[in-house]
Amino acid sequence: MTIEVSVREEFAVITLNRPEALNALSFSLVSDLGDAFDQVAVGNHRALIITGAGDRAFCAGADVTELMGRGQEETRQATDRGQRTFARLDTFPIPSVAVINGYAFGGGLELATACTFRLATPNAKFGTPEIKLGIIPGYGATQRLPRLVGEARALEMVMTGRTVEAEEAERIGLVNRIVEGDPVECGMTYAREFSGYSLPVLNIAREAVQRALDVPISEGLKIEADLSTLSFLTADAVEGMNAFVEKRKPVFKDA
Repeated sequence: MTIEVSVREEFAVITLNRPEALNALSFSLVSDLGDAFDQVAVGNHRALIITGAGDRAFCAGADVTELMGRGQEETRQATDRGQRTFARLDTFPIPSVAVINGYAFGGGLELATACTFRLATPNAKFGTPEIKLGIIPGYGATQRLPRLVGEARALEMVMTGRTVEAEEAERIGLVNRIVEGDPVECGMTYAREFSGYSLPVLNIAREAVQRALDVPISEGLKIEADLSTLSFLTADAVEGMNAFVEKRKPVFKDA
């Protein structure tokens, strides 16, 4: 199997499992990843953690040999398929955490940027090297990178193909944190910082922030007002405020 799905406590874990190929993103792996998302989406989990097998790579990008000799229609279909698969994480029922342990190049970087949060081990390296092959990214890097690191840095990464080390990635906002230790354990520790809160309200918060990037601030404030009002209508909001007044820990029921 190119993808392994497991459960650790309240978390789902997806592991890209082609360590002999640095977990390269073959077309079959993209398909298996979509199936894994289907499996996780119907489970009772608090967060999704994605990492790569071995200690050398999260995902070193595409299998270049698969990219060769294809026509326009075939190329476009594969690109659309990859974009749709990664875009599912934007509206996934639970937050996702990519733990980048080693190389995250090309499609690997694009998978990581599609996740809600990103953690990096000290040996992590990031890049969009497609320009060196005479092509550009196709699974979302030109759209998600500017939203994370700004236009100038995104242009530099895409147009030079240079490698970004873990410390720089944290400094420029490409990753949330540098972590040391077992990648899955690190992902679980990080996810516990939010996993005890109401899942519906977490998703409302995520939607509010994501939509802020696509509209003028005046429109964004209207979206925030709508979504904030919606959060007040949840049973978890009632529980949270009652618990605060009663000086106790809230017991959220995702309702």
